[in-house]
Amino acid sequence: MSDWPDAGEPARPRILITGASGFAGRHLAGHLIASTNWDITGLQSHAAAPLNGARMLSCDLLDADLTKRVIAHHEPEIIFHLAAQAYVPKAVANPAGTLTTNVIGQVNLLEACRAARLDPIIVIVSSADIYGDVPAEATPIRETQSFRPRNPYAVSKAAQDLLGLQYALSYGMRIVRVRPFNHIGPGQNDRFVVSSLARQIAEIEARRADPVLLVGNLEARRDFLDVRDVVRAYALVAQADFAGDVFNVASGVARPIQSVLDQLLRLTDVQVDVHEDPARLRPSDIPVLVGNATKLREATGWQPTVAFEQSLADTLDDWRRRIASSR
Repeated sequence: MSDWPDAGEPARPRILITGASGFAGRHLAGHLIASTNWDITGLQSHAAAPLNGARMLSCDLLDADLTKRVIAHHEPEIIFHLAAQAYVPKAVANPAGTLTTNVIGQVNLLEACRAARLDPIIVIVSSADIYGDVPAEATPIRETQSFRPRNPYAVSKAAQDLLGLQYALSYGMRIVRVRPFNHIGPGQNDRFVVSSLARQIAEIEARRADPVLLVGNLEARRDFLDVRDVVRAYALVAQADFAGDVFNVASGVARPIQSVLDQLLRLTDVQVDVHEDPARLRPSDIPVLVGNATKLREATGWQPTVAFEQSLADTLDDWRRRIASSR
């Protein structure tokens, strides 16, 4: 059950990725370029480095007129909507800006498709953060769990999720929603916990930092997946058969942040002192966030393929290369 063309077919269906130069966006573009025969266009709100095999365009989704022109010109057949302000501390500091970027940007994208009278399959990337603090008896979390967002970012993603459902119900648009849990891997910004720990270790190894590792709440437990497995799930659900549906993208395993740190330290010879940094503690941190992806597995056959330990090793090696190249 797939809408993906065979590599030998002459047609090159048109695909659009918003937020294409972001962490998941670049991995998704790379996956599609390597495995499909799509004509791929990436959108980014600012100038971005080109992706081999895909054209990159600058288009701020908050500019409704520009968004309409871009959509009408390219006539995408599948849209992966990844563009978002995804950093929780920034959302807490600027709730209005985050809501505007994430919600209004999506509205402009959907209205642009309606104005152009297009009917693409649209994969909207929501977030597991919308579930909030779920009772232990309701975990691992299923898609039927009610929303209890604990920060403005989570509120914005809940709004995106609900808008996707509303446009599917009201206008018959072929929208599929995905709710990814924590994803990690090479290329991630060091604002996020796993990448931050890897960067600090790589800097200590390169003697560009003192052997002190700054950490936040090590007791929090999260459901970690490699970004390469996450974007494979996005590609698999981009099918007309799934219009109006929603899928968790999760491993089903809750890992303490302490276990992430322990595994990373096994990958290095340096000795470090671990210090808790108050600036890295969140006032409304959720103790446990773990998902159930049975629905996704049964619908598509998706399974994680990158081991957790391999994902951490790849993330650390990526930071070693980045730091070495910046000397």
